[in-house]
Amino acid sequence: MFDPHLHRPQSTTSWFLLFLLYQNPRHQYGTLKEGMDPPELPECPVCLQSFDGESIIPRVLACGHSTCETCLIDLPKPPFPCTIRCPACTQLVSYPPQGPSALPKNIDLLRISSSLVQSNPNRLNPKPKTPTVSSPDFIPNFWSHEFYYNWKEWVIPQDTISVDSSVALDGVLLNGMVINSDASSSSGPSSRCSMKSHQKVSLFKVGFFTHNEEEKLNYSYIAKVMWILFKMRDISLAELTLILTSSLKEHRICTAYGLWYNKENEHLYLVCERKHTTLLNLILSNIQEDISSFAMIGMELCETIIQLHESKLVTGCTSLSCFGIDDYVHLSINLNDVFMVGYRIQNMITETLPISENKESKKLEMEMYTFPSPELLVEFVKKKDVDFDFDFVNSTISYSSDVWSITCVLLLFLIGKSFGEETHNFLCSYIFALINGNGVECKGLYMTWLDKISCLLDTRLGSNYVLMKDLLQKCLCLDTKTRPDVTQLWKCMRELIIKPKFEVIGSFEEKTIDKSTCHCLLLGDFSWPLKKTNKVDKNGFKDGELDVNSGVIEGISGNSLKCTDLKGHLDCISGLAIGGGFLLSSSFDKTVNVWSLQGLNHVHTFKGHEHKVMAIVLVNREPPLCISADNGGDIFIWTIKFPFEEKPFQRLNEEKDWRYSGIHALAVSEAGYFYTGSGDKSIKAWSMHDYTLSCTMTGHKSVVSTLAVCNEVLYSGSWDGTIRLWCLSDHSPLAVLGEEASGTSTFGSILSVSANNQTLVAAHENGHIKIWNKDVPLNPFSAHTNSIFSIYMEGQWLFSGGWNKTVLVQKLSGDDVTQIGSIVGDSVVTALLYWNGKLFVGQADRLIKVYSFGG
Repeated sequence: MFDPHLHRPQSTTSWFLLFLLYQNPRHQYGTLKEGMDPPELPECPVCLQSFDGESIIPRVLACGHSTCETCLIDLPKPPFPCTIRCPACTQLVSYPPQGPSALPKNIDLLRISSSLVQSNPNRLNPKPKTPTVSSPDFIPNFWSHEFYYNWKEWVIPQDTISVDSSVALDGVLLNGMVINSDASSSSGPSSRCSMKSHQKVSLFKVGFFTHNEEEKLNYSYIAKVMWILFKMRDISLAELTLILTSSLKEHRICTAYGLWYNKENEHLYLVCERKHTTLLNLILSNIQEDISSFAMIGMELCETIIQLHESKLVTGCTSLSCFGIDDYVHLSINLNDVFMVGYRIQNMITETLPISENKESKKLEMEMYTFPSPELLVEFVKKKDVDFDFDFVNSTISYSSDVWSITCVLLLFLIGKSFGEETHNFLCSYIFALINGNGVECKGLYMTWLDKISCLLDTRLGSNYVLMKDLLQKCLCLDTKTRPDVTQLWKCMRELIIKPKFEVIGSFEEKTIDKSTCHCLLLGDFSWPLKKTNKVDKNGFKDGELDVNSGVIEGISGNSLKCTDLKGHLDCISGLAIGGGFLLSSSFDKTVNVWSLQGLNHVHTFKGHEHKVMAIVLVNREPPLCISADNGGDIFIWTIKFPFEEKPFQRLNEEKDWRYSGIHALAVSEAGYFYTGSGDKSIKAWSMHDYTLSCTMTGHKSVVSTLAVCNEVLYSGSWDGTIRLWCLSDHSPLAVLGEEASGTSTFGSILSVSANNQTLVAAHENGHIKIWNKDVPLNPFSAHTNSIFSIYMEGQWLFSGGWNKTVLVQKLSGDDVTQIGSIVGDSVVTALLYWNGKLFVGQADRLIKVYSFGG
């Protein structure tokens, strides 16, 4: 006999139409209006092939949908035994261990398919989908999903680095040490680069975080990093991306491990590898007469700069401290130290401006072994709006700017201290003349200095190495276009050691010369100091500095997380529910309070329970119903409409047993049942039609503490540490989660569960949270230090609270969980509910706190 419940088609409308067509297809097709599409052939929802009786056989699942036998075999099976997800409705249903052949055939679909094939029907137009309206976010999305995924792998975990503050320079550059070699620890997202324990690193400040002292939400480590990055200019983010990726591609650039936030001073740092020895140590202790040593240093410098240029990066200024030396005496450049050089020069120019305005004479204090190219100094001074009376022809920043700097380093190694002193005096005078806007004096200073350097070279080299001497002097030209390429300098250094029989540099040289664009690090945002100031110019900069402060949290200016206290209960809050325009709260004071959602004022109190009310749930019907249950086993059903009645609409009672503690949890389904989780280890299903007990589900070994309904599945959590899944159509068991081989859970009792769409979340008494996304378990993580009494999930938001008086706010994106922040309260959190952008928090101190983001 045909069972309509087992063999019902996929919609009532299509079944009725197909039934008529099957009874009298010719008559029905004759009545189809012109322009009207005929009906579809029944087809498998997976392979979209029309059903037949041979290869595409429809098998009926417990949910009523039909899928072909071949697709059921190939479908991925959930981790729960003897279950499968229906491909049509995604409901978790029972699946026979023998396979799909044990499922019944949908004979009626096969008959209808045969009739429609003979009649060759057209297709029905599908009904338009009703647009869904999403509720507002608890906190506005300051960054997009794509932005987070692009940057999260560059964030270094908080407890990875220890800072040596004794070597800090105005907090801009710090030295640190890696104290945790596991960059992918549970403390935060993992960086792209692996770091070794006790490895030394340098940290350069790239941003800072500001917050409102009265802000209710304490933002998490990862949220602070993301907000700082998100509020940077696009050009700053592009520069940061270029630095991070270039350090991974080129081994001559010290590795940039990622970004680290220092919670002590609330600054974000770029973390780079730091070498034990620098070029400064080598040159000061090893200035030698040996020309081959000079050539070896020259080749290393050129190869380092060539790789820097391969990434389209230019410094325009180098210092001996910028170049580190590894165990094999190879050089590499530390970009953090390059930024620090730019910071020092910029700071020096800023301090010199008032001296210039007062026409005072003062010797500038610049590091002896720092060599900024003249064109870089011109650009630095231009940023201070200084007018020049001289046109600096061909003095733009280019790849040849680095040629000038490394040539000075080579001459220091070749000539010695006298070159350093002469160049230092020249650069200080040159900067002072630039600040005064005297370009003619600048050119005179340059010519005088170049003559002195030429004399020093003649003294050092005599009549030998004429070609090399000419090349070095050309590298010091003011006109950037006349300077030799860095590969020509490398070739000259190589020929001092060996003259190769074959020339192999041609293609490499051509590749370098063809480059037409470059990015100067010292003219970018990160080479300028970051200071907290209230002065903002029209371009969004603060005193000429990078502004990553303004608007980091939109709530700073009247749009922060607000809190409203609801007072009315006399004991601990045990449950929260929303419906009919009201908020309902249950309490250990044996009452249920009704609050207006519009004004958040108290409206009514339901009284009648003789024991502590343990749970509350709302039934969406007209009028809405509120179900409350206590630890004495009493169930009260109240009508939610104004004016409110004093007595319950229905009163039910579970059988009392002195060994158990009544009802602990409630849930309701759209199938016309509500469920109670009890201290006697069972779940009971009650009919909403006649309010009688329909069935009792057993299997848990301890108190059933929490219930949730989603996608036609009932989830029950228990003190035994397991979650059991029950089919709502026949209340049969589907699966058990959290049951270890030993029979006990390693995470302790489950105190709360929440289900949304295809995600299940469970909270344990040891502070851990478990998540199953599309039936696949994610790695458990420790969210709280103590028991989690309540957890609530709505869309992408996950809220949890418990014994530590803190509500943790997290965001779910697929398989990724991002901690946004925490709300610290003054009492134990016992109940949570999220609705329309507002978070309702029930506490043990009788208060209900309502948090909302906005003015």
